Amino acid sequence: MGRGYRQGRLGEEIRRVISELLFHGLKDPRLSPMVSITAVEVTSDNSYATCYFTVLDMGTPEENQERLEDTLRAFEKAKGYIRNEISRQIKMRHAPELIFKIDRSMEYGRHISGILDTLDIKHDEDEEEDEE
Repeated sequence: MGRGYRQGRLGEEIRRVISELLFHGLKDPRLSPMVSITAVEVTSDNSYATCYFTVLDMGTPEENQERLEDTLRAFEKAKGYIRNEISRQIKMRHAPELIFKIDRSMEYGRHISGILDTLDIKHDEDEEEDEE
């Protein structure tokens, strides 16, 4: 097994624990089931875990940005409890320090998709239809 295999497994376990806590354990209304943990990256020495999250878009971009920032503040407030639960559920003596970050990959994907849509590029399927 290559280097990083254990960090990948640990990251997935941390993601699972946090997701369960979002659904069952945390009472903060800012951390609703509309919040999703998209990825967790653990450093090679297991001292830090960067947790990426996103919130389901349901409003204007300004409202969504405010909701993301509220969620980030809620995660920062609940960080100690979440870390304690990770340590307890995964049975780790020293749980990694949690760093929460907003996952902007969906926004970036939509942005790139919009750019590609503005370009006048024919796809292979379109060319086949034109030949018939």
